[in-house]
Amino acid sequence: MMDQQLARLLAHRSNIQRYRNLLQTSLTELERQFVEKRLTEERSNLESVTASLGSMTFAREKLR
Repeated sequence: MMDQQLARLLAHRSNIQRYRNLLQTSLTELERQFVEKRLTEERSNLESVTASLGSMTFAREKLR
């Protein structure tokens, strides 16, 4: 379970970097809007995964 969450975390971080790089290129307004929307979605997904990992760690420590 933790490996899958870590893989998701890394994928979201990679996507965020890719979208940041794209925003530094020459884009049409429509393309820019699309990339900015995807960037916002990826950041939100990253926050969700991070929160999930944090709660899993907390729960594991609580069991000790």
